[in-house]
Amino acid sequence: MGILVLVFIFISLTQHGDAHGPDSCNHGGGLCRVGTCVSGEYLAQYCFEPIILCCKNLSPATTES
Repeated sequence: MGILVLVFIFISLTQHGDAHGPDSCNHGGGLCRVGTCVSGEYLAQYCFEPIILCCKNLSPATTES
């Protein structure tokens, strides 16, 4: 019974609002975080709204050649 409740919660989170999922976040250069973004990051979207956020760096990453 407990497993069914967890599955229901997971399905509810993925179907709610702006939830894009971790693949979309990672592909866009972000990281999924629980609660809040760390210093130097901003909320770009939700991985699983409203608990897991997709945070991206404020400054674009520089690549060295």
